[in-house]
Amino acid sequence: MSSKLSEKEAQNRLKRAASAASVALAAALTLLKVAAAVYTGSLAVLSSMIDSLADIFASSITFVAVKFASMQATDDHRYGFGKAEAISALVQSAFVAGSGIFVLYDGIMRLFTRKTVGDPDFGIVVMVISLAATTALILFQKYVAKRTNSLAIAADSAHYTVDVVTNLAIIATLVVVKLFEIYWFDTVTALAVAGYLLLNAYKLACGAVSVLTDAELSDAVRKKVCRIVMENPFSQGIHDLRTRDLGGAYMFEFHLELDGDLPLSAAHEMTETVEDNLLDEFPNAQIIIHQDPVGVKEERLDHKLRYRRKKEK
Repeated sequence: MSSKLSEKEAQNRLKRAASAASVALAAALTLLKVAAAVYTGSLAVLSSMIDSLADIFASSITFVAVKFASMQATDDHRYGFGKAEAISALVQSAFVAGSGIFVLYDGIMRLFTRKTVGDPDFGIVVMVISLAATTALILFQKYVAKRTNSLAIAADSAHYTVDVVTNLAIIATLVVVKLFEIYWFDTVTALAVAGYLLLNAYKLACGAVSVLTDAELSDAVRKKVCRIVMENPFSQGIHDLRTRDLGGAYMFEFHLELDGDLPLSAAHEMTETVEDNLLDEFPNAQIIIHQDPVGVKEERLDHKLRYRRKKEK
């Protein structure tokens, strides 16, 4: 038990480090891009600056959410506070969408107003620095998200992954402006960045809402649970499997079919074996198993859902 607790604490520390690094980077890049946007007058650079400004607020929310989600379960919250990360991801999606709408509006206005870009060299240097720093942060975040299964860190990483794409586009834009003086290209790039931000916001929101509304986990996870359960020679069947993401940890509930003549103590030991097998694959999972005698006739959730699917067809 102590090893599991120490692993969980290590994961919490990783998440806190990743979220703190995100806030620090967002603040530093915002200052750089403010200077570049003012000096160059580029709408593309301005769009990136606004995105970084939103990153500060969004990453700060992630930092708070990760800390809150790491709290132990209480009498009032016996499942823990993991879904705070999903709330954080939902708020992030709102900030990303807001950034996209602002840039979209400014870009449309500039289509009707010719505006040149000042010295693009300074903007290129700033965007290259931003690109390198953001890439380093993403690599760290992806490692943490994979290690901890954190939705908030994954959402933050997805946002910064978009930043890499936009930074590359803005660098290309500034190069085009510098070499060919095609100033409208700056506005077109900003509009494309705005559309990309809105699409990313939609994806982040969908993922967060799925967790908050207890959507089932992927078919791959469900099949793996069933396979692990049925690998035990005493398992006669599994039904009414329900899964959900508690925010960095999975929850599994199902009925385990066993020999009806087993003593209660033996059935309990077998259930403990199944639970241990699942925890080997999903270390932080919360598991509830109900034992059923094999062949018992009862109204099942699986039957109800199957009936609804047939009725809808």
